[in-house]
Amino acid sequence: MKCFECAKNGKDSDTVAVCIICGRGVCKDHLVREETPVWEGEYSIKLKCGMGISCDYKDIQHWKKVLCMPCHEAMKENY
Repeated sequence: MKCFECAKNGKDSDTVAVCIICGRGVCKDHLVREETPVWEGEYSIKLKCGMGISCDYKDIQHWKKVLCMPCHEAMKENY
């Protein structure tokens, strides 16, 4: 997979992560990895904490998440 932002600018860079909000592939130069504010609602995936035990919502609130720069900018405007 190639970086979405690089491809828009005519560059060819491999993806190192996927934005948790929009799903775009991003290279190391076009990602932001930080703890995001607590999200309301449910995640679209169900996580396992290990040994078959499901994670509670509170277990994933403080994970650092990868966002593309446009999504990060949009999120910053709202918190």
